[in-house]
Amino acid sequence: MPNLDFGFNGKLAVVTGGANGIGFATAQLLAARGASVCLFDLESENPYDAARQIGANACAVDVTNRESLEAAFRSAGTPDILIANAGIVSEADFCEYTPQEWDRIVSVNLTGAFHSMQTAACLMRRRRRGAIVLTASTNSYDGEARLAAYNASKAGLLGLVHTAANELGPFQIRVNAVCPGLIRTRLTEPHFANPKVLRKYFQQIPLGRGGEPDEVAQASVFLASGLASYITGATLFVDGGQMASKFGT
Repeated sequence: MPNLDFGFNGKLAVVTGGANGIGFATAQLLAARGASVCLFDLESENPYDAARQIGANACAVDVTNRESLEAAFRSAGTPDILIANAGIVSEADFCEYTPQEWDRIVSVNLTGAFHSMQTAACLMRRRRRGAIVLTASTNSYDGEARLAAYNASKAGLLGLVHTAANELGPFQIRVNAVCPGLIRTRLTEPHFANPKVLRKYFQQIPLGRGGEPDEVAQASVFLASGLASYITGATLFVDGGQMASKFGT
């Protein structure tokens, strides 16, 4: 079977939250497919060390700070691809969720994605081409308990996908999202380390397991590539069939 041409040669890809987990796996795959990659992440996440591992560049960036983002894009250059992946999560009962924690989650997951998308899109628009992929979630659709801020922020990303796809389409900028289910990352490792939790959770997943970061990366890279040239405004579940099995399997 001939190698598929993803069309990444000579393209610059920026990955926010790129130093760990799904972001790093996506950056690594983009680089392996021929893209020039720049990781955007907090300095505390050691993006420069992560970038060296895959032959990429990096910028220390806080996606909640517009000036920080704009400076990073000036340094990196105009992207052909943006993977808006930066995200955080915390748990609390609905009535116990503090306003401060709500603001913290939403500022990274939703407002940070907006700032990243808007800054990149304004640069892409001058070239009249580009691809943006957001890391949303199955939680964009469901109401998993103790995750009010996370669920709301991920649901909001779908509004950004649809609106941006509509407005940026005339400039040949495509905007899509992946919706991962339970993926083994640093944030979810406590769940994967608890067999009792996993047994119950996996009963809701037809494939009977959680996913790995590279499995989400492959979906994101597809949506960012020329292979998805007529796909925009779409969401792609990467969840082992979880959202297809409302009552379990």
